[in-house]
Amino acid sequence: MPRRPVLLALTAAVVLAAAGTAAANPPLPGLRSPSGNIRCLLLSVPTGNLLCSLDHAGYAAQLQNRCLNPGGRKGAGVDWHGFLLPTTRTGEINCSGGALYDPARARYVTLAYGTTWRRGVFTCTSRRAGVTCRTAKGHGIFVSRGSWLTW
Repeated sequence: MPRRPVLLALTAAVVLAAAGTAAANPPLPGLRSPSGNIRCLLLSVPTGNLLCSLDHAGYAAQLQNRCLNPGGRKGAGVDWHGFLLPTTRTGEINCSGGALYDPARARYVTLAYGTTWRRGVFTCTSRRAGVTCRTAKGHGIFVSRGSWLTW
C-alpha cells in the first residue's frame, strides 16, 4: 500500500504538467472548405497571421518555382506553403523553409459554402468559387483550386 500515494502523486504531477503545456500551447483555430482542399489557420491567438494552404491548385508548380528560384536565382529560395494574411498588411505568397506551426495544435471547422468565419481581425467566407479572407483594415486573399489574389 505505500506505493499508492506515490502513484497518485505521480499521476497528479503528470496531469498538471499536461495542463500547463496545453495552456502554454493553446489550439490554433482554423477553417477548411467543404471539399477539404483549402485550409486557413490563425497562427497565434488572439492576434496573428492567417495562413491559408491548399492540397491541390493548378498554379502550385508556378508558385513553388517562384519560391524556390526567387528573381531567377536557381535554388536560392525555399518551398511554397500557401498564402499568408498579416493583421495589418497586404496578403502575400508564403515561401517558407519549414513549418510555421505544430499541426497537432490545429483545430479546423468545416465552413459550409455561403457561411462566414470570424476570429479577431479576420473574416473568411467560403463559396463554391473559393475562400475569401479579409482583415479589419481591408487587406485580403482569395484562394481557389484554379486562381488566387492578394490585396
